[in-house]
Amino acid sequence: MMHPITRRGFLAAAAATAATTGLAACNLDRGAPNQGPGQTPGEEAPPPDGTKEVAPGVQRKDCLILENPTGRITTPDDFNRWRPGFTGASTGLQQIALDALWYIDPDAGVNGVWDNACAADKPVYNSEFTQMTVKLREGLMWSDGVEFTAEDLHYTVDLHMNNDGWSYTGQFRGNVASMEMPDKYTVVFNLKQPNSRFHAYFTVRWAACWMMPKHIFEKQSDPLAFKFNPPVSLSAYKIKDFDPNGNWYLWEKREDWQKTSMGLIGEPGPKYAMYTAPGPSDKRVIAQTQHNLDVIHDLAPEGMIKLAKESKSSVGWFPSFPWAHPDPTLPMVIYNNEKPGLDRKEVRWALTLAIDIVRVSLASYRGAATLSAIHVPPTGLYPQYYFDPLESWLNEFTIDVGGSPYKPFDPEASNRAAEEARKSLGDLVPTDPAQIKTSLGRGWWKHDLAAAEQLMLAAGMKKSGDKWALPDGSPFKIALLSAAESNPTMNRAASMVVESWNEFGIDASHDARDNAGDLVGPGDYSAAVGWTIETWGGHPDLFYFLNSWHSRFYVPSGKRATGSNTMRWKHPELDRIITEIQSLDFDDPKGIELGQEFIKLAAAEMPVTPMMSYNVFTVCDTTYFTGYPTKADPYTNPVPNWGNTKYMFTRIKPKS
Repeated sequence: MMHPITRRGFLAAAAATAATTGLAACNLDRGAPNQGPGQTPGEEAPPPDGTKEVAPGVQRKDCLILENPTGRITTPDDFNRWRPGFTGASTGLQQIALDALWYIDPDAGVNGVWDNACAADKPVYNSEFTQMTVKLREGLMWSDGVEFTAEDLHYTVDLHMNNDGWSYTGQFRGNVASMEMPDKYTVVFNLKQPNSRFHAYFTVRWAACWMMPKHIFEKQSDPLAFKFNPPVSLSAYKIKDFDPNGNWYLWEKREDWQKTSMGLIGEPGPKYAMYTAPGPSDKRVIAQTQHNLDVIHDLAPEGMIKLAKESKSSVGWFPSFPWAHPDPTLPMVIYNNEKPGLDRKEVRWALTLAIDIVRVSLASYRGAATLSAIHVPPTGLYPQYYFDPLESWLNEFTIDVGGSPYKPFDPEASNRAAEEARKSLGDLVPTDPAQIKTSLGRGWWKHDLAAAEQLMLAAGMKKSGDKWALPDGSPFKIALLSAAESNPTMNRAASMVVESWNEFGIDASHDARDNAGDLVGPGDYSAAVGWTIETWGGHPDLFYFLNSWHSRFYVPSGKRATGSNTMRWKHPELDRIITEIQSLDFDDPKGIELGQEFIKLAAAEMPVTPMMSYNVFTVCDTTYFTGYPTKADPYTNPVPNWGNTKYMFTRIKPKS
């Protein structure tokens, strides 16, 4: 069993941190980027003098400035990434200082989606998947001059296994029977049970189990409390300075960058990198128009539109609408499949057909949403693995409505969303059908209240006045849980879903909270807008999220769900698919076939209603640096809190 630490969990913690700290702007006396003189909000400034210093001895033209979406770090001197609840991951620590055995890029990758980083090759399993052998690269060095060896990998796992309270304590205790070190660069893991995906714990998607420097941690009387300050780096950058108030972190390229896994790809372009807390969306827009923020992590859609109209030097993932990078994450309506009414697939399907997805797209992303009718995100390489092969099936797919087969798929939904967005954004919205398909999706489910009504009646639901009731006549109410304004796109999406349901006669309300995720896990909800599906993006394997959906891990409402099965969905066919995937090699093409079987099953049962990819309005300023990843050159994800963005540094080049 594997349950990797996901970006969703981190975002929940980040939102809470942002809510309590106010995302204080980086405007202190040390390290604050220079402001353009006399600049007014929304006015693009001429490029300031690139030789001016953003910190003592650090010229602006040499320093890539990126947003840390967590905001101000409340414990700025803590770099112990292996402790649960750690909030400093997006300060550059996991992006350009720490390193892992392997990486899978959510997009195309620099040299393919898989990269052997600290490992010399892919993991080697025995035929029963009860043993995994790791061969490490030789010659990789920690920033203090000590070589990285098998001792570090062995120590990392051993410390987690034999001590409570570490991020991977449960995972390693549940999987590892013993370890061997036959030589200085080899570690053999003997597993307690077959697990063909054990390597996923060490493989970065957003994060993973980062390697620990044994020679540092073994000297500590209490490694868990140790702050690892200053951090010893294994990647191409080392800490130079940080704000004692937690607003910014400054990293410097190592002189021996060639002795890191990043150096095997190429020399990082920026001499320095500063991760800052620039404040809310409007302040990020101003900072970039003044050329003081090179990489914005995310914006409200209105901020993105403003930059698209007014900042010639700003570039997004797409060259025009919808601009945003579609993350390999699938926002959806999550139903608690144990709640009365929601325990019937007919009701879940009725609620799906009652949603006007075009209005949801406009409310959440101003139309810049990449829609997905099926239960995987339409991002990375998934169009070629799942969307293209299933397109004809999706068009012919039927459900039973009123005793007759009914085709619920609407291939024109994305085109209609583009038409509506064009009314306010004009020529910014593409008209080419192929471009719309790529950027806005391939359609969605029909908005059909008549069919939805027949499905409700088939499930025994009753109309009481103008509202739907359960079969026993009691009220059928849904409080749709979502993030509060800390996540405006998901908050607005939930609000529009509620509006659609109320128009259909559902007694629905919007329950927006900063701690929404805390309620979904133990099942204290009826429905929620969020996500339970996060994929590799570049690799087709779906076990990343499916592993905890097997019925043997089922936990009823009232107790915290295991992994991501917060909807409490159980199905014998789902169990079969998961079991068969787990018995395959990670790269076996049979895994794609089983993934397609999962999609067909999920469409029929609709345990959750998929809506769209999690589009992130990451915007990069080309005033001082060029070479950012884009849809035209998708060598990695530009969203700056992902661990994979270390590859961006190897392609970015200073303009002068």
